[in-house]
Amino acid sequence: MNRGVPISATMTLLVPFRIVKRGGRKEMQMPDRVLQERTPDNTLVKALARAFRWKNMLESGEYATIAELAEREGIALSYLTRVLRLTLLAPDIVETILDGQPGSEVTLARVLEPFPLEWKQQSGRLNRA
Repeated sequence: MNRGVPISATMTLLVPFRIVKRGGRKEMQMPDRVLQERTPDNTLVKALARAFRWKNMLESGEYATIAELAEREGIALSYLTRVLRLTLLAPDIVETILDGQPGSEVTLARVLEPFPLEWKQQSGRLNRA
């Protein structure tokens, strides 16, 4: 294998960004002028999928109670009920989560906290920084 001629000039590339904590993990945040790729938060998407799957299992009669479902899934009843509440989120919030819109302040920790049932109030509360 021939390595060729080494390049004598050095190039420096500056990438402005900052590290922020988001949902218990560190994330690289680019300046506003940089167009960011939309990447959904996999943890949030997974929680939403579980919530709607569990809701369908309950509504179809596959499981008679939430306690029975929690036992079958091998998870704590309190966790199942918190995640199951995600089915009550406003459609625009669910869309924001699935679309991975940059700058969204919606995290798993925030959506698992108690939230209002009215969709207009949810959007205002969950999108606050």
